[in-house]
Amino acid sequence: MAICSVCGNDYDKAFTIQRGSESRIFDSFECAIHAMAPQCAHCQCRIIGHGIEAAGKFYCCAHCAGHAGHSDIKDRTA
Repeated sequence: MAICSVCGNDYDKAFTIQRGSESRIFDSFECAIHAMAPQCAHCQCRIIGHGIEAAGKFYCCAHCAGHAGHSDIKDRTA
């Protein structure tokens, strides 16, 4: 079994996620998201979708990017 690097649970169905040279073991996607997903620069939620990058910062959506002064960014066109 493997021990989750976030919660310490010793779990027989743990999995490993590798990003670049970083490799960590998790027992759930919840722990993986908590440890590895970037945070929105405006609302601080974890970005688990595509998100938006503007001026070197990550945002969960165009709404949050707009609050940070990036009004030219749109989620979709109508």
